[in-house]
Amino acid sequence: MDILLTVLLAVQILSALVMTALILIQHGKGADMGAAFGSGSSGSLFGATGSANFLSRSTSALAVVFFVSTLALAYFGTAQPRTSSSVLEGAPVPAAQQIPGSAPAPAAEGSAPASVPAPSSAVPGPAQIPAK
Repeated sequence: MDILLTVLLAVQILSALVMTALILIQHGKGADMGAAFGSGSSGSLFGATGSANFLSRSTSALAVVFFVSTLALAYFGTAQPRTSSSVLEGAPVPAAQQIPGSAPAPAAEGSAPASVPAPSSAVPGPAQIPAK
C-alpha cells in the first residue's frame, strides 16, 4: 500500500510541474487580437475558442491526471486505519509524585495516620523561608 501511495504522489507532483510549465509556455487567447484592436477582450471576435492545439490538449490531459491522483491520494489517505507511531504514546507513565512540603491526602477512618515527609532542602517550604 505504501508503494501505491508513493507512486500516486510522484505522479501528482510530476503532473503538477509539467502542467505548470505547459501553462506558462502557452500563448494567451487574446494576445494577437488585443495588439491589433487595442484591447485584450476582443479574442472572441472571430470565434468562441478556435482549434485546440497540442499544448492545450496535453494541458487538459495532465489536469485530468492531476485531479484523479489527488482524489486517489485523498481516498487512500483517509481510508486506511490510523496506527500511531508516536514515540510519546509508547512511553511509560511515571507514578504520581508528591510535591515536597505538601500535605498528604487525608487517611480513611480507622487507619494509621500517614507520615508527612520532611521538606527537601532543595525546595524551601513555608517554614524554611526567612522572614524579612
